[in-house]
Amino acid sequence: MRSDSPTLQAPKRIEVFGFDVAEISQIRRIRALAALGHQVHSFTMRRENMNKAFEPDWPNTHLFMTENENLKKRVAVVAKSIWKMRRYRKSLATADMIIARNLDMLAIACAARVISGAARTPIVYECLDINGALCRNDLKSRLMRAAERFLLRHVQLLVVSSPGFVREYFAPIQKYVGPTALWENKLAAGCHLPARPTQRPLVDRPLRIGWVGTIRCAPSLHILADLADRLGPKVEIRIHGVVHRHALPDFDDVVAARPSMTFRGGYAYPDDLTRVYEDCDIVWAQDLWQRGNNSDWLLPNRIYEASWAGCPSIALADTETGRRIEADDLGWVIPSGDGRALAELLSTLSPSAIQAKGQALLDRPETDFVQSYEEIETVVRQLCSQKKGSIS
Repeated sequence: MRSDSPTLQAPKRIEVFGFDVAEISQIRRIRALAALGHQVHSFTMRRENMNKAFEPDWPNTHLFMTENENLKKRVAVVAKSIWKMRRYRKSLATADMIIARNLDMLAIACAARVISGAARTPIVYECLDINGALCRNDLKSRLMRAAERFLLRHVQLLVVSSPGFVREYFAPIQKYVGPTALWENKLAAGCHLPARPTQRPLVDRPLRIGWVGTIRCAPSLHILADLADRLGPKVEIRIHGVVHRHALPDFDDVVAARPSMTFRGGYAYPDDLTRVYEDCDIVWAQDLWQRGNNSDWLLPNRIYEASWAGCPSIALADTETGRRIEADDLGWVIPSGDGRALAELLSTLSPSAIQAKGQALLDRPETDFVQSYEEIETVVRQLCSQKKGSIS
């Protein structure tokens, strides 16, 4: 446990229901809870496209394989997982708290609580994204929203990674009025971070634009390709992370066709963060995968990682990401999502201005970009100390 962690009154038994055991933000959350001294066990799915070699370093029960964008299979594995929960009634009955990360896992967690007779165990619904299927007006989407509204009545806390999720979705659309907490996608408490850079050098070479993390956004790929076409050898676009090729089937062709674009492969989190962001002068921070809803509302982890490493961010002005970048002086914004707007911004930025912005980020305290133990422990302590009523 790190020296700045709060003193625990008593370790708690926490069950985490996760949609992919190898997903980075989930790994961060579980390790942070364990670093606080809690006894953490997870029930998780696994998806083939992410971090295939990863094996959890905490007690985990594998549920089933699932797939992105395959709703029928997801419904089937949710049903099978609920049936499987019968085997774990005794373990669940002794849990102090349950965390469910996404709607599928919330359905399993709520059913598991009933099956185990643990109706007084508090459930936290942690929402990292609003799935686009929840934002349409067709029958399937209306049914999904209705299911989520039903489940929300049985949770004790809604945790979101962006205030935009409550303001734009949970309050006006789902009419949720229960308690909420904000756990932003900052670097995680409990992580053994690499040495943070102290200086941002002034470089004499083509400007390097980074696209880092989960690489799944087709509009972003084409904006950066357009930028490469416009600026040619004046810019180098470095892509680091896990590519979701089901969402980007043309990724390899787009990159191969442009000498100034290179895919640098995956990286270890958090060990390689310094190396990855030192490879970039500016990072493209905007997610446009689900424009008009989730992408407009979210705050991605890359703005915190990049800022921690002294790398300024760029995003669209009319999104939650862009508003945070402007309000917190994390970089720059552009008025529209196209290569021309991005090229026009870059033409106004001198190497010294970029270096100065990056150095200003490095001069800020690490706690601006790293989640505190106390933020997590306060929620755990409050929920586990309250006497919860039964599920209706």
